[in-house]
Amino acid sequence: MSMDRVNALLDQVTASGRITGAVVLIFRDGVPVLERAVGYQDREAGVPVSLDTIFRYASVTKPIVAATALAMVERGLFSLDDAVVDHLPWFRPLNPDGTPADVRVRHLITHTSGLAYDAGLEQLPADRAVNQGLSDTSLSLRENFSRLSGTRLAFRPGDQWAYSTAIDVLGAVIEQVHGASLEDAVVQHVAAPLQMKDARFHVTDLSRLAVAYADSPDGPVRMPDPWHAREEGRFEAYFSPSRILNARAFQSGGAGMAGTARDVMRLLETVRTGGEPLFSREMAAAGLSNRIGDVPGNPGQRFGYFGAIITDPLAAMTALPAGAVQWGGVYGNTWFILPDQGVTVVSLTNNALEGCNGAYPEELRVAVCESL
Repeated sequence: MSMDRVNALLDQVTASGRITGAVVLIFRDGVPVLERAVGYQDREAGVPVSLDTIFRYASVTKPIVAATALAMVERGLFSLDDAVVDHLPWFRPLNPDGTPADVRVRHLITHTSGLAYDAGLEQLPADRAVNQGLSDTSLSLRENFSRLSGTRLAFRPGDQWAYSTAIDVLGAVIEQVHGASLEDAVVQHVAAPLQMKDARFHVTDLSRLAVAYADSPDGPVRMPDPWHAREEGRFEAYFSPSRILNARAFQSGGAGMAGTARDVMRLLETVRTGGEPLFSREMAAAGLSNRIGDVPGNPGQRFGYFGAIITDPLAAMTALPAGAVQWGGVYGNTWFILPDQGVTVVSLTNNALEGCNGAYPEELRVAVCESL
């Protein structure tokens, strides 16, 4: 498996300045075939990226928290069929028709809960807005998400798929069952067993934290704090690079962690190879397969417990083959697993949104798939 195409891509995107800094790891059959750090952790200070550079994970947090939930489920601590309100009495959203919604844990982990990143927000006054995990806040999980009680969901739970703050609410369930912080549960059930030493809701070593860069017409700029990102008709969010340093901010199960690419690879390879020691082979296989049936969702994709499952590459507009599992994080991250080929790829950059939503992620997928 030649890495020439991948290396050429990394050289090109960093030389052009489109990507400021990146760590790309590619494993095949459990063996690293590429481990490369390119560009700058801090461009202005001239600090290069290293393989141990810490990046803000954004939605790369989600599979880590999902794995924590599944590990706890297999230990009998709660069930995927549990009603969320039984764990969080303060979380009582409504169906679109105004009747009480029956949100189950499985709806949260598969993004079929009726929550969406914009749903319900227009029903709330500005001073009661729901923080979505990227911008700074001093609210707790309960203070933040209890604001959705009494608001109407985008759809009845189970009827559709919509990307959302559902994993944040799942994090609140985990905290309630665990009896301590979400980070404590993540460390106990996932990070410690897998020796994911830097994957935390705080920065373990500030000297290794990558500066966040924001897209601009003239190339990446040091991200303002706060930063309002907008892609017309596609994406809108408020970022705060300093949030990861604020111990008062709720631990966002959907967006709040930071860590290294190696930490992410440890988790994904564990899932790809059967789940031990976190959970059973059956649970790992379930997580890498369609868990949402045929409900409406993204074209050419279904969803498991960790990310999207490619079912029709043409409809999904990707070079990834059917059966591939992929997702990312808007601070500049993307990852994918090719189960049939035994390949796992992690790419963490410090470029929002290019490293996740721009041309780069698909260019990387093309380069890897052509290399196979």
